[in-house]
Amino acid sequence: MTCLSGLALASGLPGCGGLSDRPVIVALNRWLGYEPLCLALREGWLDPGRVGLLETASATESMRALLDGRADGAALTLDETLKVRAAGLPVSVVMVCDISAGADMLVARAGIRRLSDLKGRTVGFEASALGALMLEEALRAAGLNKTDITPFSVSIDKHRQAWKHRQVDAVVTYEPVASQLLADGGIKLFDSGQVPNTIVDVLAMRSDVLDFSHARAVRHAVAAHFMAVNHLYRNPYDAAYRMAEHLGFSAAEVLPAFKGIILPDERDNYRLLGGAAPELLRSAGKLSRLMLENRLLAREDSLAALLNPDYLPKDF
Repeated sequence: MTCLSGLALASGLPGCGGLSDRPVIVALNRWLGYEPLCLALREGWLDPGRVGLLETASATESMRALLDGRADGAALTLDETLKVRAAGLPVSVVMVCDISAGADMLVARAGIRRLSDLKGRTVGFEASALGALMLEEALRAAGLNKTDITPFSVSIDKHRQAWKHRQVDAVVTYEPVASQLLADGGIKLFDSGQVPNTIVDVLAMRSDVLDFSHARAVRHAVAAHFMAVNHLYRNPYDAAYRMAEHLGFSAAEVLPAFKGIILPDERDNYRLLGGAAPELLRSAGKLSRLMLENRLLAREDSLAALLNPDYLPKDF
């Protein structure tokens, strides 16, 4: 899905705007938390003349589009946003799309009933900032250190295989694989609901487009997202029907798929991004330090201008 041709046409027409109304392009891959923007486009709440959506195959491709200048913003996880900044491109978070509140979890084999039982066991996890963070939090809750287990790095597409071949006694995973392992006899010992505001998807915009020229377009993108989120909350079955085809689900599968993630509304976004001590800033600092420890960043992010709540709606 892309509306770049329409965007180019609209921006090139006389009278379609001026220096104060320049369009933006947002890259995003197919994910539940980003789907409201896609729904907004299909329902006409998002004007493709102001905001073009560039759908990518993966978050890595979205990051590349941002770094290459093919996109002005991207829907990314918070750790991916820090990676973009570490690559030398200043970006700021203008909106929180979703928060994992149970969709990420540590699943163990039957017989491992407590987190403390992980001592001496092999625990699989994805070698990403978020995989490392979830493992660290689970071990902290268990009163264990990483030296108390045998860490086993395994990508998400290999989690079921590692489980099937008994390469791991437990694994830090996420939906839909998590539900598949639970159905295969796994036991959930820890989930992201126990570490609130830690695993977060955001809309990150290049700092050079957060100016007067693009302000209307950025605000329009954010407002359209919230319009779709509010429709999902107020008319969940209608929204599920409208989202199903693009997500590749049946209509009946959509709402259960959203279980385990939170779509923050406007008020929650102000709490996360604004004020003297924004909640997301603490999470970002913790994530930056963890990424440095795991050699995913060369240095800690200063967090300067990381959050920008100025583009959130004012009237809610």
